[in-house]
Amino acid sequence: MKFESILEEIDGFGPFQFAIIALLCTPRIVLPCHFLLNNFIAAVPPHHCDISTLDEGGLFRNSGITQEQRLTVSVPTRENGDPKSCEMFAEPQFQLLSNSSNSSDLQTVQCQSGWVYDNSTFTSTVATEWDLVCDRKSLTKTTSTIFFFGVMLGAVAFGFLCDKYGRKKTLLASYIMSMFFGFSSAFANHYPLFAVLRFLTGFGLTGITINSIVLSIEWVDVSHRSFIGVIGSLAWSVGNMLLAGFAYLVNDWRSLIMTVTAPLGFAILTWWWIPESARWLLANGKMEEAQYYLDRCAKINKRKNFNSSKFKIETLANIQVLEKQDRNYSYLDLIKTPKMRQLSLMMAIVWYGVASTYYGISLNISGFGLNMYLTHFIYAAIEVPAKLMVYFLLNIIGRRKCQAGTLLLTGTCIIINIFVPKDLWHLRAAVAILGKGLSEASVTTIFLYTTELYPTVVRQNGLGYSSCISRLGVSIAPLILLLEDVWTVLPQIIICAMAIISGLVSLLLPETLNVRLPETIDDREKPSRKDVSSHSVESSGVFLESKNTADT
Repeated sequence: MKFESILEEIDGFGPFQFAIIALLCTPRIVLPCHFLLNNFIAAVPPHHCDISTLDEGGLFRNSGITQEQRLTVSVPTRENGDPKSCEMFAEPQFQLLSNSSNSSDLQTVQCQSGWVYDNSTFTSTVATEWDLVCDRKSLTKTTSTIFFFGVMLGAVAFGFLCDKYGRKKTLLASYIMSMFFGFSSAFANHYPLFAVLRFLTGFGLTGITINSIVLSIEWVDVSHRSFIGVIGSLAWSVGNMLLAGFAYLVNDWRSLIMTVTAPLGFAILTWWWIPESARWLLANGKMEEAQYYLDRCAKINKRKNFNSSKFKIETLANIQVLEKQDRNYSYLDLIKTPKMRQLSLMMAIVWYGVASTYYGISLNISGFGLNMYLTHFIYAAIEVPAKLMVYFLLNIIGRRKCQAGTLLLTGTCIIINIFVPKDLWHLRAAVAILGKGLSEASVTTIFLYTTELYPTVVRQNGLGYSSCISRLGVSIAPLILLLEDVWTVLPQIIICAMAIISGLVSLLLPETLNVRLPETIDDREKPSRKDVSSHSVESSGVFLESKNTADT
């Protein structure tokens, strides 16, 4: 007997399962609020050199000129008339007040006494707090990269801890770690400490990602995993939309961090009602505790005919042995044989492209004529119809065409925006939003596709390996955006190339629609004649994580 047989007896899709989804909803909403938080806490508002110290030398004393005129004679301007951000004249040029002299030939120096920031949008950000502008502006993007490196390492660590100590205990550790380091980062008094605390926050949040998904899936029967996957992933989209609202209402970066971290306090309170995974308990010989949760599930799902005595300790022990049979494989099995090695290489390329494309677009929310709050909200809202669309298309056109199509169309949208003039911001915004929706559809597809491509015996290892590769892509995405200083459209060209290359590579993958999934590595190495059925239970039901952001 396998664990799925018990789920059939106690109802693998009832109030008990929906209660788990509800209890895990709050922490899942917190995830995008932190993953994309850098858009707001590290925003760089308009700024120019601080010229207030010039008064100390008496240059403007009794001059009778206004503050605006002082700025004109002290700071060179751009073509649009705004003052430059990082330069000032070596000495005030009063002749600029009386004629239209060309200021481009006048000697300039770097800002000598700091900067003055426009506080109309933000009261304060990390950039204004520690002057991360001009020659230090790369540190604003580096903050995001440091955070995602923490997420990447957390995926490796919590993947191990999740299997060793259980899902529930590890989830509590993730809650506490994320909350502690999240709040601590809001009180950092210098940038290096802030960067370290953001790294540790990302590390802790990964445990929430892994454990919430695993707990949701391991209590649900096979035929309803796709539905539960979509419902769970919608929490990410809700959190993403809420982030725009929180950032709009809370303009101080320290207060904003505390605002998006605070819901974890509620998550800790509700943790007591979250059940441990009965599948993990059985696999680790904890039969009595597993029987307790199974009885609890049957009672909540009103399976009155469930006879707990039918599943005695001996029966559960037998299930324990069967569950452990799938645990004798490691990451090395992904590259030991030719076709598995080929599959792992192609999946690495596709996952890297999917992750870097999604976050490359998500972290670039300016330049379309809309304010950043509205752009972020629209980017988040478009994810909902994208998820629903791909949910239906996957069973119509297949996984391979859906994966390749969404990536190639995302690349096409980026190409269009490279050539569309900035004056046509309506068109640019519409194309960018469409591209964001398509990139989200590619994320949703890749989770299902991955679970169907890897054999059952290494499926969890395949997902872990793929998740690590995706985090690498996410970590590098903010650094790619810095290349706009080299050439304005260079980041878009790189992200576009990644989307197209990964889309073309996905065309080389085998189709899995209505095909019996491989159970062993031999099934992948030496596939027999395709066993096609119109409604293959496992094929339609292994939609594990339809959205992991953090993400993605």
